[in-house]
Amino acid sequence: KVRIPALTSKEMGMRTCSFLPCHMTCPSTDNFTVEDAVEAIGFGKFQWKLSIVTGLCWMADAMEMMILSILAPQLHCEWRLSSFQLALITSVVFIGMGLSSSLMGNVCDKYGRKIGMTICMVWTMYYGFLSAFAPVYGWILVLRGLVGFGIGGAPQSVTLYSEFLPMKMRGTCIMLIEIFWAVGAVFEVLLAIWIMPTLGWRWLLGLSVTPTVVFVCLCSWLPESARFDVLVGNREKALATLKRIAADNGKSMPKGTLVANKQAERGRVRDLFTPQYRRTTLLLWFIWFANAFAYYGIVLLTTELFQAGDLCGVTQGAKIEPSCSLECKYLTLADFKDLLWTTLAEFPGLFITLLVVDRIGRRRSLALCFIMFSLCILPLFACIGRIALTIFIFAARAFITGGYQVAFVYTPEVFPTESRALGMGTSSGMARVGALLTPFVAQVLLRTSVYLTLSVYCGCCLLAAGASMLLPVETLGKGLQESSQMTGDMTRTCQSNGTACTLHTSYGSSNQED
Repeated sequence: KVRIPALTSKEMGMRTCSFLPCHMTCPSTDNFTVEDAVEAIGFGKFQWKLSIVTGLCWMADAMEMMILSILAPQLHCEWRLSSFQLALITSVVFIGMGLSSSLMGNVCDKYGRKIGMTICMVWTMYYGFLSAFAPVYGWILVLRGLVGFGIGGAPQSVTLYSEFLPMKMRGTCIMLIEIFWAVGAVFEVLLAIWIMPTLGWRWLLGLSVTPTVVFVCLCSWLPESARFDVLVGNREKALATLKRIAADNGKSMPKGTLVANKQAERGRVRDLFTPQYRRTTLLLWFIWFANAFAYYGIVLLTTELFQAGDLCGVTQGAKIEPSCSLECKYLTLADFKDLLWTTLAEFPGLFITLLVVDRIGRRRSLALCFIMFSLCILPLFACIGRIALTIFIFAARAFITGGYQVAFVYTPEVFPTESRALGMGTSSGMARVGALLTPFVAQVLLRTSVYLTLSVYCGCCLLAAGASMLLPVETLGKGLQESSQMTGDMTRTCQSNGTACTLHTSYGSSNQED
């Protein structure tokens, strides 16, 4: 055996074994991988259509999340709920999401991305609509928890989308698809301005399932990931999907045979804790936790601080406490307008991050967003007016939104196909833990101390900035890894009888012959 540098699939063709006296010739076998095909096909019409369909999942997720900050004041007044009961309504949604995120990641790795996404959206549509008819507090808890269980699979849309993107476009495209999240959040506020004064919160809940209805109608068009099909040994289906994409984009397929690397074991949690991925997994879990903790915290703080009235009195008194435990304030038109302005911060956050994510890398972009969020929170410790409050909350939300989206870019890039959906699912699950805890800080702890509440968010994000810089792998400019065992180390063996020249690819502890 003679060890040589790694070969691309296109180099696995006619080879002359020049190190042998007889100049043996290797057989001509033109092979290509899914990665080669995706790069050759490029970005085109198919990816634009896929952006819209997968983007509907993000719209649904954003609307179901945004409705929490709108629903809480309304139910507080209508059902005379305490601040703890209001926080529990928010938390049960994230409990459901946390329970389903890892489960749906496992389903998507074992049975397919399309199947997992479809189940989640149908589930969310059904229970989201039913929650509009909740008669009492107990029912709203149960039904919103079930909605959370369904929406927990929404991040898998990024897993599917990323697996159809060429390397140079991946970061930009994943960032751009997050525009659907921003559109969903803004649309929910506009819907609330239109619906709440006349029809009430039940109509708002019912109409908020619109993106899931559209997705369910379009999901028959959605293809399964070609990378997943190759991994399960369904090479013909993967090839048909790639040909369909090539036809849509008006490009030609690579010549030769599609290489399939079938793996029976997929979606195992222990694969995330191998020496190669252990550090990455743990750091990413904390980064996702901090992102969700800060993002949903600033969303909930927005309505809480806007409703406080005399903001200087709030910061000087260091607490927010109504004169009566059942005292309530409905959201006014001015509150909705300010909520709309801070929600619009999603857009500049995305575009700012879009400018840096492919220039300074994923890790530095994450750290930058966390640090800038903390800096924007600091002025809230002082006595500031409502306009200044709106500006700083706008900026803070812009940066934490950007950081959240960079995490969505980095996570599917760093994990291999066999555990990519599970890596995304478990990371999303940790984000839901952060989102579950944040209502008790933004809605409960805030009643005790504004200063302590703001300090918790600043400290958490500064720690996350450090964790971002400690990530061991920078994925900028790297292709998606098909298997955790693929090291790219190849060995060519030429038999002395002159009958064969074989390429052996070393995959960690095992050797596979191509």
